[in-house]
Amino acid sequence: HWENAGYTSFEAFLASLASRKRKTIRRERADALPAGISVHWLTGTDLTESVWDAFFQFYMETGSRKWGRPYLTREFYSLVGEKMRDRILLVMAKRNRRWIAGAINFIGSDTLFGRHWGAVEHHPFLHFELCYYQAIQYAIEHKLARVEAGAQGEHKIARGYMPTTTYSAHYILDPALRRAIEDFLKRERVYVAAAGAELAEATPFRKG
Repeated sequence: HWENAGYTSFEAFLASLASRKRKTIRRERADALPAGISVHWLTGTDLTESVWDAFFQFYMETGSRKWGRPYLTREFYSLVGEKMRDRILLVMAKRNRRWIAGAINFIGSDTLFGRHWGAVEHHPFLHFELCYYQAIQYAIEHKLARVEAGAQGEHKIARGYMPTTTYSAHYILDPALRRAIEDFLKRERVYVAAAGAELAEATPFRKG
């Protein structure tokens, strides 16, 4: 997760990073948005059916390559757009008056939840810009406490998203399977704690 330490701007966040990490992020942001690409925050009444048409195209294009079989339907986006439009933030990129990429986020009371992204054009670092840097910028400007950018991805650490232990609850009906999972989790918890501590050593923030 990225935690908002009371930053007043994206530059204030960058100032908290080690010099090399700060320079890398500045370069990535500049490279992600060459001449002709603009970024837009869409929420509420901005979420028209034509916008969802474009985003669904991104989802299908990227999902087919990354996940193999996209599982969300076009109707899903219309439904969440209708029921949760004020709790959704689409970060969309446009080039030549055409939407080319986007990331979907859900706005909580104090947290921005990043979920998935997609693109029909591929530009260096555009993924990082739409999914990570724009989310941080939005959280700072709207005084949100954190950004949760989803599971996995050690590349997020260098961009200010630190390892965070999360939890989920499940009821396993079969007793034998439940015992097997309990036994596995005893070992898994030790591994997760050790891995989290090791990854935290790679912090991009200035020390001291």
